[in-house]
Amino acid sequence: MKVAAEVCPVCGGSGWKFASSDRRVVRCDCRLKMRGETLLTSARIPKRYEHCELSNFEFEGPHRHLSSARMAACKFVEEYPLENSGLLLIGSIGVGKTHLAVGIIKELIVSKGIACLFYDYRELLKQIQNCYNDSVKATELEVLRPVFETEILVLDELGAVKPTEWVWDTVSLILNTRYNDNRTTIITTNYPDDPSRDSNGNSDFARAQRAARGETLGDRIGERMRSRLHEMCRIIKMEGADFRQTHRSASFR
Repeated sequence: MKVAAEVCPVCGGSGWKFASSDRRVVRCDCRLKMRGETLLTSARIPKRYEHCELSNFEFEGPHRHLSSARMAACKFVEEYPLENSGLLLIGSIGVGKTHLAVGIIKELIVSKGIACLFYDYRELLKQIQNCYNDSVKATELEVLRPVFETEILVLDELGAVKPTEWVWDTVSLILNTRYNDNRTTIITTNYPDDPSRDSNGNSDFARAQRAARGETLGDRIGERMRSRLHEMCRIIKMEGADFRQTHRSASFR
């Protein structure tokens, strides 16, 4: 026996309703909800981060130093698409960068029906490399097309792959294509937003400084692309302890 599909009492199944303030016709909330569910499914958010939302991001008490980052994320959601500059979330491992990025796109999908896509930087490069394998049916363009065309892309852990000429060329292609098409990109990275160690002069003091510090974002993606990110994104620096280590320690008390 077939069960009749539930019909929205507001729009009667048409998908349209009258705006309350005037007699304009607008999309019914039921269609926005359906679109949001479809977009969430296609956003590729990993199961590990499916619970992440702006509402459950910890920014009080011992994590109050992250309140400015959370505020910037909420402001981004509120102002998009009138303000569509991307975000570059910088911080150490476990500080909550990915949680914040996922929370942003989930809110944009649910509240505004914006198409978003999540990609781990390492996984994306691996998928592109697999296209060169004769046994793989997908082409490089088929892998990259949604990365190029989605309205908002989250590129997680930028710089996590050892830099080579191929890596640099691929990163350049992705970022430059999205920049030229005026598409918004949200990026997370563990590397400090400092120049490449090869770009700070050749004095003995400069060489000693380079030898003493760790790798930078400039080292991992190249100075040209680091400069491009400054044109594409607002920078949000996140400082604090590793959430995962903190929670693991607390569980043994």
